[in-house]
Amino acid sequence: MIEGDHELSAMVQQLWDNDVNRLKPGKDYRISLQGKAKGAMPMNDDNDGAASPLFTFVDESIFKKETFLAFISLLDNYESDTGEPEVVTPEEEAENHKFLDSIIQMPTMKIVHQYLVEKNISPQDITGFKEQLYRIWFELYARRGSSRPDSCGFEHVFVGETRGGRTVIGFHNWIQLYLQEKLGHVDYKGYSVNPNSPEPDQNKHVLALQFSWKNGIKPKGSIFIGVSPEFEFALYTLCFLTSPNERVKVSFSLYDLEIVCHHYNQKHIGTTYPVLVRYHSI
Repeated sequence: MIEGDHELSAMVQQLWDNDVNRLKPGKDYRISLQGKAKGAMPMNDDNDGAASPLFTFVDESIFKKETFLAFISLLDNYESDTGEPEVVTPEEEAENHKFLDSIIQMPTMKIVHQYLVEKNISPQDITGFKEQLYRIWFELYARRGSSRPDSCGFEHVFVGETRGGRTVIGFHNWIQLYLQEKLGHVDYKGYSVNPNSPEPDQNKHVLALQFSWKNGIKPKGSIFIGVSPEFEFALYTLCFLTSPNERVKVSFSLYDLEIVCHHYNQKHIGTTYPVLVRYHSI
């Protein structure tokens, strides 16, 4: 095990074990890794390490489950380009609350809530906890270079943003990736590996990759694949609220990971995503 936070690792293991909506690789979804991404900023097909889409199959019946349905309803609520002020309509605000209402019923969020209450970090009552989650994830703030509120943690992490129309920032969610790829808006360019990181495995749940979206490029992104929205929400909220470090080392199931979590003004999530350090030997 990597030298990390043992208590936090035990908590993440609990979340993993209780992610009842997680998809099974090879059964509920299949991905095609193809080649390694070529170069840092490819904008043409000559540099494409993957001729075919990343996802070859997803059992979309999972998207009918309450938390997935509520999550997907939020994906079209944002202006992707930073600098464009966000306007939250009453309908969109209601969708945000509906999503929070759906996930706090799930085992992963109940486990996190109980832990945060024990640590005196979160309110015990559900209403107060929901308000805390709303502030962390959905309250708008101005990203670098913008004078007006144009972003929030949820948009950045789960939906994705573009900067200057050419660079993709955030966008660390597999459901959004799959849906955007299906629409033809995402072009998967291949997987990414560092000199010290393991080769990716299509039957594992963590992947570093490169892709283009909306005429912009994500030179390297890292995502969980096949996990539920409530698992990611619980994990990232846990790391944001419990660790002052912006890179938290956790070990669970088959994975040694670093969870990167940048704060924005100590009130909101700036960005957060997993980085694969190594697989556990079985």
